[in-house]
Amino acid sequence: MEYQYSFSLDWSTDEVIDVVAFFQSIEAAYEKGIEREKLMSAYRRFKEIVPGKADEKRICNEFEESSGYSSYRAVKRLKESDSKIVKMQSR
Repeated sequence: MEYQYSFSLDWSTDEVIDVVAFFQSIEAAYEKGIEREKLMSAYRRFKEIVPGKADEKRICNEFEESSGYSSYRAVKRLKESDSKIVKMQSR
């Protein structure tokens, strides 16, 4: 797919890479499934970079608008499930 990832100009190069890796993990959850621990690790790192709920919501909403993938739903499934693989249903 052709879309842009949301990021802040205040982030370091490593932080941008880690946020993109989180969104790629969300993509994987929708496209083929991803190991629960990989997604959890990516989400934890994302929350270190974007600790505020308002910023998280804004960035994730921008990603969903451009990609169609809901970070919120994927993280919710991650937290509610004990399954080793997180696999989301596409709309």
